[in-house]
Amino acid sequence: MKLSQFKFELPESLIAQFPASYRDEARLMVLHRKTGEIEHKTLPELVNYFDEGDLFVFNDSKVFPARLWGHKEKTNALIEVFLLRELNHRTRYWDVLVDPARKIRIGNKITFDDDPAIVAEVIDNTTSRGRTFRFLTDYDNEEFVPRLYALGSAPLPYYIRRPMDEATQAEYEKVFHDQPVREMDTERYQTIFADKIGAVAVPASGLHFSKQLLKRMEIHGIGTTFMTSHVSLGIFKDIDVEDLTKNKMESEQIILPESMTKAVNEAHESMHRICAVGTEIMRAMEHVAGTNGLLKPYDGWTNKFIFPPYRFSVANSFFVNFYMPMSSQLLMVAAFAGYEETMNAYAEAIKEGYRFGDYGDAMLIVD
Repeated sequence: MKLSQFKFELPESLIAQFPASYRDEARLMVLHRKTGEIEHKTLPELVNYFDEGDLFVFNDSKVFPARLWGHKEKTNALIEVFLLRELNHRTRYWDVLVDPARKIRIGNKITFDDDPAIVAEVIDNTTSRGRTFRFLTDYDNEEFVPRLYALGSAPLPYYIRRPMDEATQAEYEKVFHDQPVREMDTERYQTIFADKIGAVAVPASGLHFSKQLLKRMEIHGIGTTFMTSHVSLGIFKDIDVEDLTKNKMESEQIILPESMTKAVNEAHESMHRICAVGTEIMRAMEHVAGTNGLLKPYDGWTNKFIFPPYRFSVANSFFVNFYMPMSSQLLMVAAFAGYEETMNAYAEAIKEGYRFGDYGDAMLIVD
């Protein structure tokens, strides 16, 4: 298939700029992939599509506050710093992105107004926007990372733009009242089961699950299990080739513990429904799965790129958000649900005013 087949017009008004007032308050579209039937539901009705013994697989990765703002030493130019990963804890080397990149060269230093005791020195160029930083500070190694995170904010995706004019402010205050926007994002751009820190983008499909919804699932006998996939910025990277066979995904670290693989294998062998919550969960399970559809514990990396046609071997249901045109997530959804069924569902979502993106509504794909 070609990338252009996944292009569609998405009204900007349908890209969610804020989450719903409560996690499980989003709308739910249910797509039956065998028939193409579409149902319009609410999140609490999710449990009606599963039976006792069915299993949901969640991502327990935790987002860290990766977006920082600093100033270039001497010129005082404002610089956005996006933390990607810690390279060496002892030497405080970090892999980062900077913007505007043209102003940042090897040897430059960046200071941070909120903590003058932290200074970043550029020691290498990695990509057009990528740099390697060495952080200079008197903080000891255990104190430094929490201090660095305190400078950051939630790494919201590029399509969340909030010029806080009167209309936007009124929209926000109607739902979140006096809570500061940054404080709201710190809480809501994180799943309630986030545990293993390392993601620079939220496993967004998991945002819909509240304690109340998980309790309803438990009462219905629906099982839950967790693995870790540290979501990278690669999910937001544009696919720049028309021929999808030539696309390369960025690698993501994945950890499938024995408890999770055992639960999935038992559900698989007993013919129960296995629901992957999010594209990163689906990718990780497909990366590890054997020819018999069973999993083994795994701690490593994956750059698996899934697009139609593709035969899935583990999950038989899929819980996802509504994704951007021509995105790698949309391609995976189409591979699972079918191209025509997916594009018809997206046209219906636009017609019915579903909200797209990380803070948007949800889709459940079942047989």
